[in-house]
Amino acid sequence: MNIFQVFWDFIVNSGFARLFDIRITENGIENGEIIMIAVSCLLIYLAIGKGFEPLLLLPISFGMLLANLPLSGLMNPEFFSDPAGNLDIAEILSHGGLFDILYLGVKCGVYPPLIFLGVGAMTDFGPLIANPKSILLGAAAQLGIFFTFISSLLLGFNALEASAIGIIGGADGPTAILVTKILAPHLLAAIAVAAYSYMALVPIIQPPIMRALTTKKERSVVMEQLRPVSKKEKILFPIVTAAVIILILPDAAPLIGMLMLGNLFRECGVTERLSKTAQNEMCNLVTICLGLTVGATASANNFLRIETLSIIILGLIAFSIATAGGVLFGKIMYLVTGGKVNPLIGAAGVSAVPMAARVANTVGQKEVPGNFLLMHAMGPNVAGVIGSAVAAGVFLTLFK
Repeated sequence: MNIFQVFWDFIVNSGFARLFDIRITENGIENGEIIMIAVSCLLIYLAIGKGFEPLLLLPISFGMLLANLPLSGLMNPEFFSDPAGNLDIAEILSHGGLFDILYLGVKCGVYPPLIFLGVGAMTDFGPLIANPKSILLGAAAQLGIFFTFISSLLLGFNALEASAIGIIGGADGPTAILVTKILAPHLLAAIAVAAYSYMALVPIIQPPIMRALTTKKERSVVMEQLRPVSKKEKILFPIVTAAVIILILPDAAPLIGMLMLGNLFRECGVTERLSKTAQNEMCNLVTICLGLTVGATASANNFLRIETLSIIILGLIAFSIATAGGVLFGKIMYLVTGGKVNPLIGAAGVSAVPMAARVANTVGQKEVPGNFLLMHAMGPNVAGVIGSAVAAGVFLTLFK
């Protein structure tokens, strides 16, 4: 056989030949792997070069890169293409790639509650307990969820799809995944990538909105120190909160239940090993699996579609309005309290913990160096975690 023919056949049958076989159709772009590889490289740069939440963005972007390398076989979307969400587990385990098997944790709704368990173990609810009014800021930040839900309905999405799209506004990846998995599984790839990308890009998206909606005087407010919170209060809070919310919204049980269990591990003082495991080994392992598989769902044929781009834009609108809603309610509290509340902490009402609280603190310190708003912002921030889970429970109760 001609050596040149052998070499040519090798090239033609390799992934390189597929990379540039791009086709534009009425529904979007087919075989656009090279585009998605470029996007993934940009996200890798933002994660490593700019430090934009690398623990989230790096596994997502690298999973996107691997899944879009032609012929890798790591992820096979056809196994998850049933609109009803039915899975042939035996087929996936027998013939699926690595990411197909890991993705079962997403499709079966296992990863999001485990992430919430870790978040609960890492979260100090003390600032929220010390200043219960901050729960109003967390609630106000959920405005983006419901505004985008209505907007999505007006754009032709059905109620189930609109619920899944709207939840992006909470900046809570696990919640978005759980709601989408149940209500609109065919949109899971776009919504998961959008939700986690906006969580990672909080330091870019939020500051311009915060500065546009506040004055220098408002941003310069130095808030009073929070009162000390007793151990008894910290132990009772997760127990009472879980019981009350789940009795009202049973569908919120997986998220709220695991969030509060993790926090109880943290605060009770007798389960230090469990708390450390939930915070570190377990949460890190689940984050890797979740990030890789979320990124892997962003294959070119699934992602480069008009519908997907619409969801990305709606998600950005949802997150922006959520930020604005928290800041505007913060301005109301600023007026009501006679200037004792810095409106910047309202932006932390989205549930990106603790990124949003750190951003509020950073913007405040640019106006008044040494003005530490972090603990004040943590109150709305953890309230936002609860708020997004409650919003998810509302959607699941109404439309499941």
